[in-house]
Amino acid sequence: MLHLLDVRVFVDTPGDIRLMRRLRRDINERGRTFERTMDQYERTIRPMHFEFVEPSKRHADIIIPEGGQFGVSVKFLCSLVRERLKEQERVLTDR
Repeated sequence: MLHLLDVRVFVDTPGDIRLMRRLRRDINERGRTFERTMDQYERTIRPMHFEFVEPSKRHADIIIPEGGQFGVSVKFLCSLVRERLKEQERVLTDR
């Protein structure tokens, strides 16, 4: 299935940042308690991350560090997407 993708991007975000984001979202937006959120995180979210998400990193063409906080990698990715869109537009208009 990976061969169907033009570019594989992995946004590498530190675990503490992922946890803080989940806590903020689940408590503020979903009305969950701190205890319930932590229980779910420890039982399912964290183990699933290490089993499924983290291994996908080795298949990435581009790894954006620190959750995308580095402007250079994000700018590069944006320019790559723009170029691919231009290529697709040329292909469609040449038909």
